[in-house]
Parts: sequence; structure tokens; C-alpha cells
Amino acid sequence: MVDKLQAWIEKAKSVLNIFTHKRTVKRARITYQVVWNLFLLVLTVVILGGSFATGVGAGYFASLVKDEPVRSYDSMKKDIYNYTETSELYFADNKYLGKLHTDLEREEVKLDDVSGDLVNAVVATEDEYFYKHKGVVPKAVFRAIFQEVTNSAVQSGGSTLTQQLIKNQILTNEVSFQRKASEILLALRLEKFFDKKEILEAYLNVSTLGRNSSGRNIAGVQAAAKGIFGKKASELTLPQAAFIAGLPQSPFGYTPFTREGTIKEPNYLEPGLTRMKTVLKRMFDGGYINQKQYAEASAYDIKKDFIKPVANPLEKYPWLTVEIEKRSIEVLTTVLAKDDGITEKQLKTDDNLAYKYQIQARNALRQNGYKIHSTIDKKIYDAMQKVKDNYQYYGPDKPQEKKDPETGEIKTVMEPAEVGAELIENKTGKIISFVAGRNYDDQQLNHATSAIRQNGSTMKPLLVYAPAIELGKAAPGTPLPNVALSLNPGSSAPWPQNYDYRYSGLVSARYALAKSYNVPAVKLYKSIVDQRPAKYLEKMGFTSLRKDDYTNLATSIGSMTNGVTIEENTNAFSTFANEGKFIDAYMIDKIVDKNGKVIYQHQVKPVKVFKPQTAYLTIDMMRDVVKMGTAAGVRSQLNFSADWAGKTGTGNQYIDSWFVASNPNVTFGLWRGYDTPKSLQTSGMSYSARTNNLWAKLMNAAYKIKPDLIAPKKSFKMPKGIVKRSYCAVSGMLPSAACSNAGLIESDYFNVNNVPTKVDDSLIEGSYVTVGDRKYLALDSTPKEFSQFGLILNPDFIKRIVGSNFHNYSQLIPQKDRWGKVLVSTAKMFDNGKNPDSVSLKAKGNTLTWSASADNDVVGYRIYQGANKVGSVVNGSKRSLKVGTGSYYVTAVDIAGKESAPSNLVDAGVILPTDPTIPVVPNDPNVPSQPTVPTDPTTTP
Repeated sequence: MVDKLQAWIEKAKSVLNIFTHKRTVKRARITYQVVWNLFLLVLTVVILGGSFATGVGAGYFASLVKDEPVRSYDSMKKDIYNYTETSELYFADNKYLGKLHTDLEREEVKLDDVSGDLVNAVVATEDEYFYKHKGVVPKAVFRAIFQEVTNSAVQSGGSTLTQQLIKNQILTNEVSFQRKASEILLALRLEKFFDKKEILEAYLNVSTLGRNSSGRNIAGVQAAAKGIFGKKASELTLPQAAFIAGLPQSPFGYTPFTREGTIKEPNYLEPGLTRMKTVLKRMFDGGYINQKQYAEASAYDIKKDFIKPVANPLEKYPWLTVEIEKRSIEVLTTVLAKDDGITEKQLKTDDNLAYKYQIQARNALRQNGYKIHSTIDKKIYDAMQKVKDNYQYYGPDKPQEKKDPETGEIKTVMEPAEVGAELIENKTGKIISFVAGRNYDDQQLNHATSAIRQNGSTMKPLLVYAPAIELGKAAPGTPLPNVALSLNPGSSAPWPQNYDYRYSGLVSARYALAKSYNVPAVKLYKSIVDQRPAKYLEKMGFTSLRKDDYTNLATSIGSMTNGVTIEENTNAFSTFANEGKFIDAYMIDKIVDKNGKVIYQHQVKPVKVFKPQTAYLTIDMMRDVVKMGTAAGVRSQLNFSADWAGKTGTGNQYIDSWFVASNPNVTFGLWRGYDTPKSLQTSGMSYSARTNNLWAKLMNAAYKIKPDLIAPKKSFKMPKGIVKRSYCAVSGMLPSAACSNAGLIESDYFNVNNVPTKVDDSLIEGSYVTVGDRKYLALDSTPKEFSQFGLILNPDFIKRIVGSNFHNYSQLIPQKDRWGKVLVSTAKMFDNGKNPDSVSLKAKGNTLTWSASADNDVVGYRIYQGANKVGSVVNGSKRSLKVGTGSYYVTAVDIAGKESAPSNLVDAGVILPTDPTIPVVPNDPNVPSQPTVPTDPTTTP
């Protein structure tokens, strides 16, 4: 053993001698130096090559991002959190209406309000290293570049969630190395400024996620959760979370809904279902769920969770949605301009400035996620649409030629009678509800808010009667001429015409309004037109007035240059209900931003138009329209009672039909007509009855929903400064003795400052006779026995009320019994210069009867027995007389007092009278049985 050990030592020494031998050591040193130098050379080459490559790469990267600005924290924060969030619309009382119509629907949500399963699913699927990387995963980028260069069939993707957020919010979807370089640079910078929670929250709000059950494009997990499963993002189950997390890869390929809002066919649903299972597998692989959760979720039938198609608000409430959007833009235009120091006046006078802020407002409405609260009562609105849809008496569709916009061909289409209506709360101006038209698919025009039409006789209280009362030119009892006047400058033909082409003489302003007579209205308007009463229309919100509307007499009966909207007309009527103050109608109550800040709140700003006394007197006159005037049929159709005051209206040639009425709470106006103006007259029910009936049905529907609003128990309150006074119905002045004797005294309300102070001078006492069924002034020679006490219209008064060019004075006398004793100075009959023709006499018993004289100036008849006159009968009375026994004859007497020759002589016997109204002439024993006939028949015995 020792020997062997010794031998091994010897061998080791021999080997050591080789390395320690001088020659051997020298050779080893040379070899080492050569190898080391070679190693250093290779290392140098490698380092230099790597440095060169790195430099070239860095230089290339720098060249790609040289134009990318260095973004600050504030700049990146603004861009990242600038979600295009859809604004929400609300009925009154915070009742949800729906999203504003937009190409992309989005609703912001905080990360804490998102299901943990959904967060994990997104991370596991889209960026497994999200919590570890600094914005970019290098190997993923290299892998993606390699796949791109080699055109690999397998594309694993190289973008982190941070990069995707950058692409969605700051950059574009352009495929280029330059865009990718900018994306990487910005992702690194974003990770420096924001923590993972902020980045993940932003990503979950911006991702495009297909369509919802209304067929609308959606973005953000909250909109997806509500639009696909009908629940909030915080309430999602594991399978639902996995389904949504799988959508970003192919939003419209995996979405379960079509653009029409229906669920896809099974074979088109399959890709989305497969993608959901892929997401679940990645969650399992990533340790987010266990085997049991994975198995159960993968086997779950997610199809049963898809909600049924929900009607798009634009489809269910098309007119309302569009109207709210339009008015919101108007409101925001003013708000945004005001924020920049621009006044409303500047916006109105500078079209370019207005256009600029309108564009900004429109964009803000679709991007900033506002909550827009309207004044529309959902239940009343829905009820009114139902009534409108079911109403059967609009009248027939009528043919209309129209040009095809595509082919230019002229075609005949059937045009329906349209409708527009609006309900306004008086004291606030809130638009409670409206009816925009018959069918949105056929006609998108909102007739309630945008159609401009002639307002017919609804103009009368607004432009004629209220201004005339305000100016002290009229009162409800003021007499006005309803006769054939020529009020059209330059024309001798009668104008205007009444709707029934009839005249009724002198009528009160109250009665003229109730019966909607045109002539009195125009005549009164002519007396005040120089004081520009159209200025009151301006104050009451009329926006379509033109220069001619201030001077044209036809404006007083609703013939304007352009016209007025239903809203403006209805809103103007509410002025009277508001004691003479105009309160502008509105639909946008407030707008709240997504942080809960109210950026707009409507403020009621009353505008004084009329005195309270004027408003009340006009209201009181319009009460008669509903009580006994052109809208008298409405009350019987209402299911409730209220203090209504209103006015009907008919456009020229019956092309527009209106009824607007107020009670102390609300004002409701309705219009009917054809879009291409044409007559509403048709067989069957009258056009006005069709309008009034629909008005009543709509009010009944609203009453059923809110009876306290629609049917207030209180009445219009009479203000101080109103008194009731008696006046002469002929002139409107204080009663005279003559007026009192004629029974023509009436009483009505007056503004205390405008009560009559002068005594009536319109009547002159006189006598009249009756010829046939007409009355004439008695002549000086007319026998008193045939004349009656009467009154004559003073010619000076007639001239004052109708002017000097009117000559048919008798038209001024109303055909009413109480006016029977009033004549005009032109009611004259002149002597024809001859004696009347004699008459033929008969006797039956003791009753005498005779024929009428052939002359047309006979005023009565005398009955004689012998030489004695025993009776007189006025013309127009029954030509008979009961007498005693004896012989009798009769003569006719004309207006000049001339008497006819005696009639034939007849004998009468004594017979008990059967008619006590016929006087009996007793036998006179002193009268001979054969009377002596006067020698001069013209001489009164």
C-alpha cells in the first residue's frame, strides 16, 4: 500500500516537472497570451457589434417617435378619461326615458363597482402580466414583431392593456411601426403617471363591446352588462363576466345581438360562446378560478341570460327623444357660450358664433354623459298618444301631388289630416305633454313645436280684444258692428266675411268673441292698429312675426305672413291665466353632469304683458266661448268640471282648425290640418266638432292621470280694480231714458279706470208704423192711431260706429224682440201720391173680415158703422173685428193719412163672441141701419 502511494507521488512529481520546466513554462505563457488576446478580440467585436446594433435600433426608435409630443400628466389624464359617454334622458319626476340617440352608447363605472370576476377575466384574457409589467412586455413585443415579419398564422398579440388604452384614447388603429413606437413610448409614460387600478378602470370604460338588445353599439362594461344581461357590472355572474371579457377581441363577431336588436341565429352565436369558454380556460390557468368553477361555468347555458330586445327610445318615443335633444342643444349652446363670456344677444346676432357653440353643444351632449331631466309627465304623455292613435274622426286622407326626391317623378299620395297639441302648466311654463303628429314613420315633423300655421280666430283675444281693453278702447260690453263693412283698404267689396256669411247687427265685444264674428274683430282692430298691438304678441313669445304683420288688418283674424307654432299659440293664451304675465314654456328642467353637478337649471322669468284687470276681463269673455259660443259642445264631452276659458279658430278656406283653452292650472291647445294646406271640410261631422271632440278626449285622458292638475277646484280670481256697471247696449255709454224705455240696458265688467262716463246719445225718440213685416218711420201726417212709440238710431252715432261709407243702416238692428222698437233714420216710406185701393169686406155672424189693400204703403184699416168710426186695426195685425148688429164698411189708410173708398157694405148679426180678444161693437140705437157714406172718403170722420 505504501509502495503504491510512493509510486503515485513520483508520477505526480514527473508531471509537475514538465510544467515547471523552463521551456515548458515559456511555451505555456505564449499560448495563454495568444488565447487571451483572441478572447479579448472576440469580446471587443461582440461588444462593438452589440453597441452598434443597439445604437442603430435606438436611433430608429427615436426617429419613429420624434414627432410625438412629451405629454404631461394633466394632458394624459384628460385624454385617458375622456370617455365618449352617452347622455341619459328623463321624464319628469326622475323617471328614466333612455339614452340619447348616438352611434355609440356608453356609461361610466368605477372599478370598485365592477364584478371581481369580470376584472380577473379581462386581465387573464387580455394581459396576463398586467400587474407585473411597466406598460410593455418586451418578449411579447418581439414575438408580435416576429409573427408580423414572418406572416405567421398564429398571432398572439403584443399589446398590454396599457397599450390598448393608449391606442383607444390617444392614438389611432393605424397599423405601422411608427404608431406602435408611439404606443410603447406613451404606455411607459402612462404607467409612470397612473397606478394599475386607474389604468384598468379606464380600459374597462373605453372598450368596444358590440351591441346591446336595442341593436345599438356599446362601449364600456357597464353598458355591456346592462345592454346584454340587464344588470349592473357589479352584479355579473362568472359566466356572464367571461362572456363580456371575451368581446373586445371581436366585438361584433361575438356580440349576441343583431343591429335590429334581435338575438343572432345559433350558428352565429357559437363564436361568442366558444370565446367565453376560452376566457374561462385562461382564468383557470391563471389561478383565478378553481376546477369546479371552471367546469360549472363552462357548462352553463349563457344564452338564457341574454335579455329580450328592448325598444330603442328613439323608436318608442321618437318625437320626444328628438325634441329633448334639440332643446338640450339650445340650452347647452347658451351655457357653453356664457362660460366663454359670450352673451345670448351676441349669439342671436352672430350666426357664425352661434354655429360654433351649437357644434360644441351637440358634441358635449353625446360625449359627456349628462343626465337631462325634462318636464314631460310620462303617464300623461303615454295616455295622450293612446288617445291620438285610437281617435277615429280625423277626417279622410286627401290626394296630394308630390315630387319623388330620388326620381323627380310627380306622384299622387294620400295625405292624412294631422294633429298637434301641447299641454302647459300656467304658473311655471312646464310642458307637461304634447302630441306631435299621427305617425312618425310617415311624417317626422313635430307639429306641436315646429309646424308654423295660421292661427285663425284664436288670434282675436291675443291681438284684438286684450290689447283693446289694455288700451282703454274696449270693454266686454262694448257694442261693435257685425254688418257688411268694407274694411279692406282700396276695395269697395265687403271684407271681412264672417264664417257663416251672416250678419247680426250691433253686438257686444263679449258676444262677438263668443260667436267668433270676424267683422267686429277687424273693426275694433282697425281702431287700435296705429298703436302697434302686435308688440303684445312679441312679449307673448311669437317668433315668426314679419313687418307686414304689424299693419295688415288680416292679422287680427289670424292671417299672418308666416304663422305661429302650436306651442307659441298655446303659451300665449296662458298669459291670461297668469294675470297678464307671460311665462315662457320649457321642456328642459335641468342638466346634470356625470359628477352630479347641475350645469343648467331652468329659471322662470315672467314678462309683464297686460294688466291683471285686462287679463281677467279677457278670461271672462272667453268663458262665454265655452258656455254658449263656438266651443259650447266641449263641456258635455268632458268627464270633469273646471273653470275653462278658451277660443276656437279656423284658418282661411278651412285649412286650419284650432281650440285653445285655459283653466287656473293648465292651458291646452290643439290644431288639426293637412301638411299641404287644404280644406278640412268634409261630409258627416263638422271639422270644428272633430277638433273639439279630440281636445276633450285628450283632456279626459290627462284628467284620469292627474285630476288635481287638470281639474282645479278653484276658479280664476277676479283682481281688484274691476267693477260691474250698467250701460246702454246700443252705444256702451251710460243709460239714457230712451235706452231704458227701449229695454236695452245691460251690465258687464269694466276696469274701474275705464267705466263709461257719458250718457248714451245713440237713440232719438220717435214713432213708427208697420207695413207688412217691416217697420218704417211715421210721417208727420201719419194718423196717430196707426203709429207706435219707437226709437231711432242717431245718424251721428251710426257714422261714429260704421263710418260715412256704410249706408245699409237697417243691418245694424239685431233681429231680436228687444230691439223691435229701434229703427234707423233711413227706414222711411214715402207717400205714393194716391189714395189706397179699397178692400173687400165679409161678415159671418158678428165677425167682420176683409182683404188686404193692394197698396204697399197701407199702415192700417178703419171700420165704420154709418158715419161713425167704430174701430181701427194696425197693418200687420189680424184683419178682422167683432161688431154688434148693423151695417158696416172698411177703408184702408196709407202712411200719409190718405183713405181709400169704402168697401162693400155688409150686415152683421148679434152672436155671442167666441174669441174674447176680438172687440165687440155694441148696437147704437141712434145710428141708422143704413149709414150715410161720407162725401169725402179721404176725410177722417
